[in-house]
Amino acid sequence: MNKVFLMGRLTRDPETRYSSGATQTAVARFSLAVDRRFKRDGQPDADFFNCSAFGKTAEFVQNYLHQGTKVVVEGRIQNDNYTNKDGAKVYSVQIIVETVEFAESKKTADSYNPSDVAQPPSADAGDGFINIDEGVEDSLPF
Repeated sequence: MNKVFLMGRLTRDPETRYSSGATQTAVARFSLAVDRRFKRDGQPDADFFNCSAFGKTAEFVQNYLHQGTKVVVEGRIQNDNYTNKDGAKVYSVQIIVETVEFAESKKTADSYNPSDVAQPPSADAGDGFINIDEGVEDSLPF
């Protein structure tokens, strides 16, 4: 059985596109920051998951969710491995979203500051490492 439930906040506004073909299907992609239940010194406070929603769920995501929105996502985990242009194998996973529900009231959401949402690391630098945004070095524990 492949089933996952996550509760977290969107790290950025969702990006929605439509598939080509006779029947166009909406595809929404977003990233979810999920707080870790137990935190150790020097360890990250949150994990970041790339999520993809399709069809009516994708349209809901596009119309009602934005950066900072707290949601509960139900879905499944899918490998998203590929070989990059340099021939190196890149391993990653994504969450295929089946349902999305709000995890807080609109009043609470309206008072929340989206800049408080943890930001995921920058994109892959192409050499197997992740770029670190400027200014982050000051907050690193090492």
